[in-house]
Amino acid sequence: MMNKIINGGYLSGRKTYVISGIGIVSAIGAYLIGEQDLFSMLQTIFMLGGIYFLKQESSTKGKK
Repeated sequence: MMNKIINGGYLSGRKTYVISGIGIVSAIGAYLIGEQDLFSMLQTIFMLGGIYFLKQESSTKGKK
C-alpha cells in the first residue's frame, strides 16, 4: 500500500497529463469568473496543450 503511494500508483507516468488538464480547467475557470482576459486564457491553454502533446510524443517515440 505504502509503496503504491510513494511510486505514484495509478498516476505513475500520468502526472504531466493530470497537471496539464488541471491547468487548462483552471484557466477556463479564471476566464469565466473574470480573473483573466481571453488572450491570457488562450495563451495558457495553448502552452499547457503543447506540454501535453510534447510529453505524449516523447513517450511514444521509439515504440513500434
